[in-house]
Amino acid sequence: MTRLASIGGAELLLLWRNWFALSNALLLPPFFGLLFIPQLAEAGMDAATGATLAGGMIGVILAIVVYYNLVSAYVARREELSLKRLRSGTLNAAEILAGTASPAVVIALAQSLLIVVITAAHLDLPMPANPVLLAIGVIGGVVMFVVLAAASAIVTGTVELAQITTMPMLLACFLGAGLVFPLDTLPGPVETAFTLLPLGPIIELITIGWAGTGTLTDAIRPLLLLTAWTVGGTLIIRRWFRWEPRR
Repeated sequence: MTRLASIGGAELLLLWRNWFALSNALLLPPFFGLLFIPQLAEAGMDAATGATLAGGMIGVILAIVVYYNLVSAYVARREELSLKRLRSGTLNAAEILAGTASPAVVIALAQSLLIVVITAAHLDLPMPANPVLLAIGVIGGVVMFVVLAAASAIVTGTVELAQITTMPMLLACFLGAGLVFPLDTLPGPVETAFTLLPLGPIIELITIGWAGTGTLTDAIRPLLLLTAWTVGGTLIIRRWFRWEPRR
């Protein structure tokens, strides 16, 4: 834990000095909340719909704060040879990647909790029916996006290219969050495709955990899907992740 804290502290200092990454982490998520929550409060909705939209906002937070910022961070540390120096020491791969991700993870979890509190207050939603399942959806989503960020760093040659390589995932997450248009208004195959994307199981687990819609059996599918994305990304990292620039 001490070694992880050391890497995390250094990464937090670098994040503090990077105005662009810091603004992405701290300003964009509140912007989405201020943009959508008042409109939703005026419209009125049941607990399940409110929980689904809260899950969508949390998913967008994870996609921006964890996924996008970490792709840039992993690529930058690789190009600076920081990852190579850490890898040549006593730290293993998991410790290096987790330590680098720790500031983004803490910020994302704090903002997710804030979204839950603010959404519940403004939309007059009940307390979560299954807070454990809700927490699994959020924490599992954080872990999955950390893994996917490291996997995306493999095909990202420079920090500047991160804006391009992360765009498909960010666009899919934003559209699939259900904030722009309700997913149930889409044709069946399209809606199913969105639920299979990384954001799908996060929203589904948060909805079930908060609104209590369905049974624990209904949570098996999103849990398996979340696990599949995480395991798939982990296998890609173990096979192709590079610790130094390709010369």
